[in-house]
Amino acid sequence: MEFEFTAEVIEWRGPAPYYYAVVPDGPSEAIHEVAGAVTYGWGVIPVEAWLGGTRFTTSLFPRDGGYLLPLKDAVRRPLGISAGDQVPVRMSLAVR
Repeated sequence: MEFEFTAEVIEWRGPAPYYYAVVPDGPSEAIHEVAGAVTYGWGVIPVEAWLGGTRFTTSLFPRDGGYLLPLKDAVRRPLGISAGDQVPVRMSLAVR
């Protein structure tokens, strides 16, 4: 499954701040339908994602009925992405 969408970037303030792109409702609903077959535990789902021309791998985190796409600093900082930005995302669920 592959998705393209625009996502809002949020900052999660915890012991270490982290940034996430919020997966919109439509893709989240489609992912939820197959989550049981693609999760490797705790509801996290491995994905391959692209921001601009930058490709990276990570895992979606379930949150409030939807999903959050973690944005690694090594990806986010060179692209100048901050909390509150709207970013174009291309993402595919990793086949295991």
